[in-house]
Amino acid sequence: MELEGRQCLVTGGAGFIGSHLVDALLERGARVRVLDDFSNGSAENLGTQAGRAGLEIARGSVVDPFDVRRAVDGVQVVFHLACLGVRHSLAHPFANHRVNAEGTLLLLEAARRAGCARFVHCSSSEIYGSARSVPMSEAHSARPRTVYGASKLAGEASARAYHSAYGLPVAVVRPFNAYGPRSHHAGDAGEVIPKSIVRAMAGLDVTVHGDGTQTRDFTYVTDVAEALALAAECDACVGLTLNVGSGREMAIGELCARVVRAVGNPEAVVAHTRERPGDVLRLLADASRFRSLTGWEPKVSFGEGLSRTVEWFARHPAGAEALARQAPERNWEEW
Repeated sequence: MELEGRQCLVTGGAGFIGSHLVDALLERGARVRVLDDFSNGSAENLGTQAGRAGLEIARGSVVDPFDVRRAVDGVQVVFHLACLGVRHSLAHPFANHRVNAEGTLLLLEAARRAGCARFVHCSSSEIYGSARSVPMSEAHSARPRTVYGASKLAGEASARAYHSAYGLPVAVVRPFNAYGPRSHHAGDAGEVIPKSIVRAMAGLDVTVHGDGTQTRDFTYVTDVAEALALAAECDACVGLTLNVGSGREMAIGELCARVVRAVGNPEAVVAHTRERPGDVLRLLADASRFRSLTGWEPKVSFGEGLSRTVEWFARHPAGAEALARQAPERNWEEW
């Protein structure tokens, strides 16, 4: 299914991955409506696209039925990315579940009633919990370790149910760990790479929770956005649940050391602290099925992607000190 000329909805489109997906869709010639409550996303993430023809921004929430119905009206393709994250779920489990699970259900029902031609649900590798075997295929057991992972699993289960019960053309995509420009460094949305970058830029400790042997599979954000667009275009993806990841794992201790070297501030050092509750110990994607169906391949190496991300934060108008103040070192349960 070609996306050119299609009216697309991107929930969470002012967020990290969502804003890069907006870029990719506009480049394909799609018309894009963004639904975002701007709790995590920002207008700055849309940058110069904000005034571009073919882009409409609708401020609203995925848990508000009126906002959802209004956003889906006239839409042919839905990309559902709006969510609240892992750290948020430790302190706010009910609010986290409401957005990630109930919000998904609201959107699915609106898409069904609107007769949408495609619904791409962006889930998460966090639904797996820690790897029991690697690489992790889609058949790997789902044992989430946080309410975030559980709520994302509930959302994708509803998406599959809408496909089987109502025939809604759904594709579920499970990205592993995305990183890159516009990634969240602040507050309980802060991810390890951007948070480590801004702390290293300010000469602060870059913190590793636990012994640093826990691993992740990192994929550069434009590669993830491309995968989501391909999932909508590929008819063979309908009805399937598919991993998206680089197929390479990196220990968090090694990652933080590489961030410190890439930033180049001699005052920044890696420091270890206690483990985080509910932390996933190992993730490594088997994305072979998605690759075979769509031809997708990650284009940006980790070294190149890290350099681009450091450069983006170095150019941030707020400056290193202000960015670091937004990224205090706390354990998950302290948020």
